[in-house]
Amino acid sequence: MIRIYKAKDYNDLSRKAANIISAQIIMKPNCVLGLATGSSPIGTYKQLVDWYKKGDLDFREVHTVNLDEYKGLGGENKESYRFFMNSNLFDQVNIDKQNTNVPNGLATDAEAECDRYNKLIRQLGGIDLQLLGIGHNGHIGFNEPEEAFEKETHLVTLTESTIEANARLFDKQEEVPRYAFTMGIKSIMQAKKILIIASGEDKAQIMRDAFFGPVTPKIPASILQIHNDLTIVADEAALSLTNLKGNQMVIG
Repeated sequence: MIRIYKAKDYNDLSRKAANIISAQIIMKPNCVLGLATGSSPIGTYKQLVDWYKKGDLDFREVHTVNLDEYKGLGGENKESYRFFMNSNLFDQVNIDKQNTNVPNGLATDAEAECDRYNKLIRQLGGIDLQLLGIGHNGHIGFNEPEEAFEKETHLVTLTESTIEANARLFDKQEEVPRYAFTMGIKSIMQAKKILIIASGEDKAQIMRDAFFGPVTPKIPASILQIHNDLTIVADEAALSLTNLKGNQMVIG
């Protein structure tokens, strides 16, 4: 089943997404959250931090697994996703850092690191709620358009379009790593619930293609159409090319 919620703007989107995540934490305090990075979830994390500071949320028992990490960057590097998560969420709430997990970008044995991460997710009992953004080419995590859907955690070569999109977060485009560890499509699809967020007119075409078109590995996010508990929260601009009437829709 797919639930689609239309938000007025990015701030409204962030509140709606944070509501869904906070409900998961309240209903299951020791839940496993799958988390994403990039610009899309920053507002969502900010809202969660605000609610924590007001005493509405408690992260003490929460475990987290992040989708991906650049190969070659350690957690102290300000461009790493570990640094991003610490800055935007973990350092600002009462989560146990030992319960937060991000692929090790400095791992020298890529295959062993991928195996470790897959086992970790299984040992935690799987992901209760997976938060996702969506790339302009339909990538989720760093699962780029391919001829087939990748399964579990793997090392990926980033496409030029993804490198260009992420260059804004680096001082120079040449500094953007060319490889990354990412959870695979199978790992993502095994999450009990999935929440995907999208904002802005530049995401309108891919939102239509991914969720109102055929399922194809050429658009990795399209596989989410067959998940049995998918929630989409997107603003008016990102949904402008869909036929969504009103502020919400349920499909399936």
